[in-house]
Amino acid sequence: MDLALLCVFLPLVTVAWGQYGDYYYGPYNYGDNDEWVNVYRQGFNFQCPHGQVIVAVRSVFSKKEGSDRLWNYACMPAAQSLGEPTECWWEEINRAGTEWYQTCSNNGLVAGFQSQYFPSVLDREWQFYCCRYSRRCPYSCWLTSEYPGHYGEDMDMMMYSYDHYIRGATTTFSAVDRDRQWKFIVCRMTEYDCPFQNA
Repeated sequence: MDLALLCVFLPLVTVAWGQYGDYYYGPYNYGDNDEWVNVYRQGFNFQCPHGQVIVAVRSVFSKKEGSDRLWNYACMPAAQSLGEPTECWWEEINRAGTEWYQTCSNNGLVAGFQSQYFPSVLDREWQFYCCRYSRRCPYSCWLTSEYPGHYGEDMDMMMYSYDHYIRGATTTFSAVDRDRQWKFIVCRMTEYDCPFQNA
């Protein structure tokens, strides 16, 4: 192929692939110098910028620091087809020391996390910050594998496809290891309004 033609068509193919095909999100920007959003045994509140959603979660565990974890998150803009968020809110608190399952109500997508550490149970309570995009609805939902793979290990969960969104999570808690394993609830979203109010 002529080099001039290649120089013309390669950028067009790259743009089309990025807009219409599944592609890798990364590399992720976890914030300034990859700093953690919390310190051990302290609460934190992390929210993505307006119009962005969580696409990656990173964490490291320390038994000597109260069996607690450091956390960091990466955000990316939601697809333009979803439009702007029409409302955002904090979901109900998921209590420390228990297993739980939660999705964002009103078809929301996870755009932040809030957490408080409780030394009495060596665990954290959690809340999701959720944003709704008009009346878009989830479909083709699935659970990720467990993060981390084993209690006490480092965790690095990344969304690899542009049109998949985190809607919630289910967690198990080990009373022996004083740690959690997470499975994230991932869905695609319709590009049109749908009638379901609270899925």
